[in-house]
This record gives sequence, C-alpha cells and structure tokens, in this order.
Amino acid sequence: MLASNLRPGAADALLFDLGRVVIDVDFVQVVSRWAAHAGCAADDLAPRFVRDEIYHGHERGTVSDAAFFAHLRGRLGIDISDAQFLDGWNAIFVGPMPGIAPLLARAAKRLPLYAFSNTNVPHVAHFTPRYADLLGHFREIFLSSSIGLRKPDAEAYDHVVRAIGMPAEKIVFFDDLAENVEGARNSGLQAVLVRSTDDIAAALNALEV
Repeated sequence: MLASNLRPGAADALLFDLGRVVIDVDFVQVVSRWAAHAGCAADDLAPRFVRDEIYHGHERGTVSDAAFFAHLRGRLGIDISDAQFLDGWNAIFVGPMPGIAPLLARAAKRLPLYAFSNTNVPHVAHFTPRYADLLGHFREIFLSSSIGLRKPDAEAYDHVVRAIGMPAEKIVFFDDLAENVEGARNSGLQAVLVRSTDDIAAALNALEV
C-alpha cells in the first residue's frame, strides 16, 4: 500500500522494519520447537502466548532474558530450560525476504538506508551475524532493545528521526504492521504498508530510486 505522495524526489532517506520486510520470520517454528522440547502439542501452546507488557519490556531491554523466559514458563505451562526457550525463540528466522537483497542494493546506490526494528537482545545476537551481508546496506540500525523505545510509540519515531538528522517528511518508512505505519505517519514520516516485497519495489519505482 503506497503512500499517496510518493513521487521522484520525495525521499531523502529510506527506513525499513526488519521482520517480514527484510528478514522473513515464522512464529509457528518457535512454538513447534518449544512444544518439541516440552513434549506437548504446539496447538496447545500457541493460544497461550501473549504479547503483553513483559514481552514489550523484553523488546525495550528492560526485562532480562531470564525474566522473560520465566514469565513464558508460567504462561505457557511448560517446564523447559532457558537454553531450550532460547533455541525455540531463535527458530523464528526463516531467511531474507524473497527479492529484498537486490532491492536494497539498488536503493542504497541512490539514498541512505536505515532500519528500525522492535526486537530483543537474543534475536539481535542471532540475526546480526547470519544476515550481515543483507544488513550491511543500512547506515544505522535502530533497535528497540538498544534505544529503550518501540514502535508505534511517537517517542520512538521522534528518536529515530533525530538520529537520522533529516526532516520526518523526507523519510519513507516500510513496515508490515498497520499500527506501525499509522504511528509513523502520525509522526510526520511517509510510510508504506508492506504485504510483500512487491510493495517495496513499487514504492522504489514511484520514487524513481
């Protein structure tokens, strides 16, 4: 879904979410791995997982891995080790989104690229070396667990815009969640809802990037 005002010269920088925009993720793999460790059915675990304040705190870097896994142990009702929780937690990553690598390479020749992701410390440690080539296109990557702020809070976008050092209206943001796109637009950025890599390609074409 393209922002209506995308046109040549409308962007001085591009800002990308990571999950399901740059790197494909599949939470089914997480639950399946946990279920295998616990010896139970994945279908029993999935409804018990809730993105609550402990989850959000883990993404802001205010809740430790040990506290997060302890919380999950109680909520999911499974008695597996922290190492087993971590194994499942990192199973979420599938690989690069189809077709994203050449699009980033193409865009980086014309404009500075940045990334902004709601994520957590163990995920960062896991995906950073595995996708180093892909992530190398970004001049800076803003991580919620590092900056202590997460989308769609206005303070998070304001922090990133200040760090980039360009007017918000000259930054085009790509995210797969409607609430994050709305938050970005409310903070003055242009924003594109990404349902597939085709939406990114269409936006780059509209910008003549």
